[in-house]
Amino acid sequence: MLCVNRLLLRTPCSSPRNMCTVTSAELNYMINTYMQDDNISHARKLFDENPSSRNLVSWNMMMYAYAKHHQIQHAHDLFDQMPLKDVVSWNTMLSGFHRTSNSDGLYHCFLQMGRAGVPPDDYTISTFLRAVISTELDVLIPQVHARALHLGLNLSVFVGSSLIKAYASLREEEVFKRVFDDILAKNVTSWNALVSGYMEVGSMGDAQTTFDMMPQRNIISWTTLVNGYIRNNRINKARSVFDKMSERNVVSWTVMISGYVKSKRFMDALKLFVLMFKSGTRPNHFTFSSLLDACAGCSSLLTGMQLHLCVIKSGMAENVISLTSLVDMYAKCGDTDAAFRVFESILNKNLVSWNSIIGGYARHGLATRALEEFDRMKKAGFTPDEVTFLNVLSACVHAGLVEEGEKHFTSMLTEYGIQTEMEHYTCMVDLYGKAGQFDKAENLIKNLPFEPDVVLWGALLAACGLHSNLQLGEYAAERIRKLESNNPISYSMLSKIQGEKGIWSSVIELRNMMEERKVKKQKAISWVE
Repeated sequence: MLCVNRLLLRTPCSSPRNMCTVTSAELNYMINTYMQDDNISHARKLFDENPSSRNLVSWNMMMYAYAKHHQIQHAHDLFDQMPLKDVVSWNTMLSGFHRTSNSDGLYHCFLQMGRAGVPPDDYTISTFLRAVISTELDVLIPQVHARALHLGLNLSVFVGSSLIKAYASLREEEVFKRVFDDILAKNVTSWNALVSGYMEVGSMGDAQTTFDMMPQRNIISWTTLVNGYIRNNRINKARSVFDKMSERNVVSWTVMISGYVKSKRFMDALKLFVLMFKSGTRPNHFTFSSLLDACAGCSSLLTGMQLHLCVIKSGMAENVISLTSLVDMYAKCGDTDAAFRVFESILNKNLVSWNSIIGGYARHGLATRALEEFDRMKKAGFTPDEVTFLNVLSACVHAGLVEEGEKHFTSMLTEYGIQTEMEHYTCMVDLYGKAGQFDKAENLIKNLPFEPDVVLWGALLAACGLHSNLQLGEYAAERIRKLESNNPISYSMLSKIQGEKGIWSSVIELRNMMEERKVKKQKAISWVE
């Protein structure tokens, strides 16, 4: 054990090498010790220095460490070198591909496992099913189900619960109910899966009935039901269920807070956090992220600054999720300097972080700064996505940079293969309209791959109001009324244009039409904290 202790202390061993050899159990213990401290490099060094002591557990442990930290290529390299593989080895690789959202790697690994003659176990089937949900591989769900039946795994709660979730994602309500009935030894996990399945297909009545029938419930059961009502836009019912919970944890509090934020009830989210704080439940970075979104939504800069202090005191000042939320909060509350300082403090910036600072500058009309950060982002090796380009185009709109906007709009597909969505076309219509280039705006609308929505027509109508373009304005207003007959902008903006043109009879006619259809004029609002 003297040599083992010296290895743990990373001190050199004075004994001859053959007398310092550790047993497999000792090697695995030391590797596990390093892994608990997330020290993969020292674990790997021990692994490499003791080839004669390595066994199947050693290989699997090292692979798991790499997969856990999203270093799937290192895990794959070890996997290929293994002299012997068991079902745990294959499951570790499948889990690693799932963690890194590598559908292609997951699929080929699953195929190779079958060809190698290694029968999958409960964990294999469950991992594969969870990984293929909402991907192009979800067509394999029935085939995996058949495989589980053939192996006799369908009676497992673990596999059954995964099948329920998988079929729920396919909206196969009858099938996942039959799967639930086939599970012989049902427990709270399988009941929770059934409740979650009903919620996934939007059948909250069945979800509530199933919940009421459950022989026993745990905190996951309650939180699942709360989340279901939130997802189905029944926030008050969600709060009612939440208030009935006898026990809550950070997840249940965060789900309810996040639900309020999604429903744009920002003050309710902040009030609930006060109750959470008084309950003694410690928030995590997801909680802070939702709360900062609430501050951004109601422009509550003072509360956001207080939460910033809480983030620091909680030891999460280096968490990229919390810091990115802080960037977004400061930017949306108008303090772009503070947003930039927080952004610069992020050591491991990700694409969301860059999008937040670019969007913050664009939102406040600081187009030059937004475009500078966009260039800096690309130089840092990040590939822009559709959100990045939406922010960049928005910056171009604010600054009236038509040619710059056209360049980025074109590069989306030609350079990055990103499909343009309605929001991107709306930005371009807004850009052309504000610049008075109505020919380009009309041509863009005529060639849209989908039908324009109210927001796009609204952008065109607003530009017509800016340039007093009555003919095109009347057409845009008509299109808006066809989509939303009581939308006030089609009346108020057109009335403005007609008034500027001196066509008062048409103005009076529009106002009478608004009274007949009980269309209320949109009120201007402002927020003072």
